[in-house]
Amino acid sequence: MIRVGFGYDVHRFSENRKLILGGVEIPHDKGLLGHSDADVLLHSITDALLGAVSKGDIGSHFPDTDPTWKDADSALLLQTVWVEIQEEGWILGNLDATVVAERPKLRPYVDRICERIAELLKVSRDQISVKATTNEKMGFTGREEGVAAYSIASLHREISSKTE
Repeated sequence: MIRVGFGYDVHRFSENRKLILGGVEIPHDKGLLGHSDADVLLHSITDALLGAVSKGDIGSHFPDTDPTWKDADSALLLQTVWVEIQEEGWILGNLDATVVAERPKLRPYVDRICERIAELLKVSRDQISVKATTNEKMGFTGREEGVAAYSIASLHREISSKTE
């Protein structure tokens, strides 16, 4: 059985915050605003994985109304969800993601981000693809108000009487 999930997330820039994307701190004069560390890329990946197995979204698992998740490390949130998904027998086929931001330029960090995501999911680096693009100065990302991320994940597992 093969399943595919799609994830999307967006966060606005904020002063006095670290910019963390894909579990990697990126040098920039602003970070992203959120209840957790606001790692927009890991949030979209988490949503893609959850979507593939019909388990809702990151907000239903880690609500921003719960103080437990205040300033939470999004890497931990992703790993928590991934362990639950793996326990049901799911295996990652591949993950493809795109980050949309005018600045900072992310290309110098893409390889490290891919390595970090592979490390978090305990999969091979060649199963992870992350791309960075701009919005050609259009919209909120183009005006440098925030960052958006899109992700798609394919999962598979053997069909058996136990998993049906």
